[in-house]
Amino acid sequence: MNLEEIKDLIKLVSKSGIGKIEIENEGFKIAIENGASFSEQPVYVQAAAPVAMAPQAAAPAPAAATPVVAVESTDESRYITVKSPMIGTFYRTPGPDKDAFVSVGSVIQPGDKLCIIEAMKTFNEIESEVSGKIVKVLVDNASPVDYDQPLFLVDPA
Repeated sequence: MNLEEIKDLIKLVSKSGIGKIEIENEGFKIAIENGASFSEQPVYVQAAAPVAMAPQAAAPAPAAATPVVAVESTDESRYITVKSPMIGTFYRTPGPDKDAFVSVGSVIQPGDKLCIIEAMKTFNEIESEVSGKIVKVLVDNASPVDYDQPLFLVDPA
């Protein structure tokens, strides 16, 4: 099973309301569960056997590249959209009792931590590649996100 097939399964479970799906094939097992509420429970993905998709570090590592694209809307054409570099669960804070990494009005520089995306029980810190001011947070805390989904609007001025 390749990464695209896993992404498609996660999308299917999150959009269809299926409670749980398990697939086992030639030493590879994946189980995807959909919680009662997207804002309260993340989607869980487990693999029984290692899959050669990408090397994984023992400790969470910052994402190497966060895709950044200009928004095409006429009102927001001057803003930069920071997009998700992976599928997972979006978290605005490093922990339940901690303050958000950034919020509307925060001034950011390249390398500043913006959020965490949890994928396969690994917490990946997403860092800014642009400088500017956060204008809008586009995703709710503890919500599932897709690859290339817009997360933040940044005013580069």
